[in-house]
Amino acid sequence: MKMKMKQVFSVALAMAASISAMAATQNAMMSTNAAPTASTNSKPADVMAQLFGDPVVAKGKGFEIKHSQLDEVMTGLKASAAAHNQPIPAEQLNLYQARFLDRMIQIQLLLQKATDADRAEGKKKSDAQIAELVKRAGSQEKFNQQLMAVGMTSAELRSKMLDEVTAMVTLQREVGASATDAEAKAYYTNHPADFEMPEKIHVQHILLLTIDPDTHAALSDDKKKAKRDQMDGILKRARGGEDFSKLAEQFSEDPGSKDSGGDLPLFDKEGAITGGGAMVPQFTAAAFSLTNNQISGVVETEYGYHIIKSLGKTPATKLTLADKVPQTDEMISDRLKEVLVQQKMGTLVPPYVEKLEKDGQVEILDPDLKASVAMMKAAAASNAAPATPTPEK
Repeated sequence: MKMKMKQVFSVALAMAASISAMAATQNAMMSTNAAPTASTNSKPADVMAQLFGDPVVAKGKGFEIKHSQLDEVMTGLKASAAAHNQPIPAEQLNLYQARFLDRMIQIQLLLQKATDADRAEGKKKSDAQIAELVKRAGSQEKFNQQLMAVGMTSAELRSKMLDEVTAMVTLQREVGASATDAEAKAYYTNHPADFEMPEKIHVQHILLLTIDPDTHAALSDDKKKAKRDQMDGILKRARGGEDFSKLAEQFSEDPGSKDSGGDLPLFDKEGAITGGGAMVPQFTAAAFSLTNNQISGVVETEYGYHIIKSLGKTPATKLTLADKVPQTDEMISDRLKEVLVQQKMGTLVPPYVEKLEKDGQVEILDPDLKASVAMMKAAAASNAAPATPTPEK
């Protein structure tokens, strides 16, 4: 998939990569006269608030944002990044905090301007996005497990996404950004390469880890040898005709695919996975060398030993405006209009938000956060703002 097409597809799917980040828009903790106690079932941000207080870090007309709310998003973001072996460098943490706090402020201000129609549209879109995320996870149960891994519940996610999407709907209406069918068709005609879908392959795999799943440290040579001997035995059974799915369910140490018989999402020759993410080069090369239903030998990657079974390849094609965006029920034409609207909002939003925050009498009370947000806005104004990488799902 071409890079521009990836950007087109990522508009509605971006929420999938920031589930944990949206945990930050939790409502402020209810005040109580009881003595604070740290429950083992409490979230880290709640425990810290109980022990050390929960100061307001920003406020404006009709809202306050407390320290625990910002801690919540940072905790979720770090957990999501660590789960995907993409720890956030310490020097970037202030940038993330500034961006999330700024976004949280904007959401609160925009929700105050939301009409009944905005809220209805926000619910419709957020429900659709959640259904899409559940579909990508494979089931509601698996999706709930993913949420639990970053400290969220399904109800919390729905609430946060509803606020986020309603704010975006309100913002779009407020700045008057829209796109027509004719504009979408013109973009499609002028950028044909952006809609070319490369050949993809569908595989199952069995993984035996040669790294510690928690620390990612390499196993000892003796343990690696034992894993290799075990994998050689599994390979013999797979090639001997045993059910590959059952072998994966029994032996694979890949928690993301084990329960589905080792089934993986489609990916192309560059390793790009449909829906986001990428396969490592050794795995990709081995997979594309297989014919349909062929089982590979033992393939070694940075994660461990794999056995791969090809389920077939999807030939390269070109999407039409009437086709669906991969892994969604949305048409290419509709997604293109969303992207064009986002482009227009890029120029319309900054002056609107500046006035919105001024009219909303926004104050950032934490000196360090205030300085970080100011630096971020100054960098953005000079088109020098560093990109914030979002951990892949």
